[in-house]
This record gives sequence, C-alpha cells and structure tokens, in this order.
Amino acid sequence: MTDTNRKTVLVTGANSGLGKAIALAFARDGMRVGMLVRNEARGLAARDEILAATGNREISLFVADLGSQHEVRRAAAEILDRFERLDLLINNAGTAYASRRTSPEGLERSLAVNHLGPFLLTGLLLERIKASAPARIVNVGTKMDTAMDFDDLDWTRRRYRMMQAYGQSKLGNLHFTFELARRLAGTGVSVNCVFPGVFRSNLGGSDGAQGIFWKAVDLLLGWALPTPTRAAERVLHAARSPDLDGVTGRYLGDRRSIKAPSQALDADANRRLWTISERLVGFSQNPAARFPGS
Repeated sequence: MTDTNRKTVLVTGANSGLGKAIALAFARDGMRVGMLVRNEARGLAARDEILAATGNREISLFVADLGSQHEVRRAAAEILDRFERLDLLINNAGTAYASRRTSPEGLERSLAVNHLGPFLLTGLLLERIKASAPARIVNVGTKMDTAMDFDDLDWTRRRYRMMQAYGQSKLGNLHFTFELARRLAGTGVSVNCVFPGVFRSNLGGSDGAQGIFWKAVDLLLGWALPTPTRAAERVLHAARSPDLDGVTGRYLGDRRSIKAPSQALDADANRRLWTISERLVGFSQNPAARFPGS
C-alpha cells in the first residue's frame, strides 16, 4: 500500500552518474523516488540496483527525452497521476553535442534538453509542488564564464561550438532559477541552482562523436576527478539541509553561495529569457499567457 504522506522526490537523468547517485541517496532516506530517464532499459537497470541496495520499493520510473516537448508533457502527466505530492524536484539531466542537432520541435538540441526541457517540466509540475510546500526545486548548473546570445539561441547564425553551446544552455538554468525564485516568493517553494563541481561524468553519453570526446577526457583526467557520489553531496545539501529552509534564488557551490555570471544577475535578461522560453514551449499560447502556477 502506498504511503501518500511519504515525501516524494523526482530526479531527472537518474539512470547513471550524478542523477543515479542522487536518486540512491534519497532512496536510502526512505523517500518515494521518481526517476526520469531517457533510456528505459538503462533506467530499469538503475532502478533495480537502487532497490537492491536500499530495499526501498517506492521507486517509480518515468521515460522521456527532455529534448522532446511531447515526451516531457506525457511524462509530466504520468508523474502527476502517480504522485499525490511532490516535495522535491531535481532538474539534473544535461548533455552536449559535438555538432548542431535539432529537437523534434526543430530547436537546437542542447538548448532543448538542458534548458527548455527543465523549464517545461517544472511548469507542468509546479501546481503539485506548490501544493506540497514547503518544497524545493534544485537545478543542477555548471560554472562557465559565458553569456547567452538571445538573438541566436538556436545557433543558426554562428558557427556551432559544442562547449559554448553547452555552457550557454546551462546558463539558462541560472536565468530560470533566479526568475522562478522571484515569481514564487511567499509560496513556500524555494528554487536554487547548484554547481556540483567537476567530476567523472558521462556527459554526452555514447551518442556519436560527443561520446568519443568525453571518453577521451575520462581517460586523460578521470583518475583525478571526484566521483558522481562525491559530487552529489553538493546537490543533496541544497535539497535537504535545514540551513537552507526558506533560502531561495541562490547559486550554490560547496555548501555556500558562489558568484553567478554577470548576465544571470541581470533581472531584465532573466525576464527576457523567460519570455522567450514560454513562447518556445507553448506556455504563452494559453489563456493566462504565463508560466503555469507562477
């Protein structure tokens, strides 16, 4: 029988690396854990490993490619049907591409997966999160000194560069964090972004040339980098530390606030990306013409 009062967390990108380490930790805490993954077979294997390690049977698997808005909407509906409450959302999934690729909606794929996917998913789940308050949203970001080109988010005018595209799409997580925190003030829902540090990662997975690139990085530098389990400690601190009760709109590193890139500190830039994002995921077409629940 399901305990509807048990705290519930949803972790994206939970089948490997950082996401899997985070999901494992919450399962050990006794929480109901939702694992949102792109690959069902890998997700099932990860879920079985976590179940065997923790004995926690309240682990649910949801399958969606965050780069597909159709799949995100389907998965969000399944999540809302499964979970009566949602106390914690960890937007962790992210990837990089060696060459410019497009999503099913025709958008540059790193932007679609790393920014628009979490933006859409959070919006669709937000009413449930607010109803579960006090609740937390934790966005996993990166630390790159960059700025978004609002006039060419889709990389149609510039020569595509993998790490620049990745960095700009992940900077979107900070813009999103700061603007959402402002909009949710007084609701009991906190929103923070965490830089987990540089660690051994399968960023880019095994998908084509980017998989080869990251395997080379791992061979050369992997021995010197922290494990995903170690990196997960920063995210877990942001997600469950009582010291952060009611703390929102922060960019966090190792248990402390760190400086965000200057563009993300610009409130006008945050609102500008928000408006663009609403249009790209279709939120601006609803009668309220706004992000659901905000």
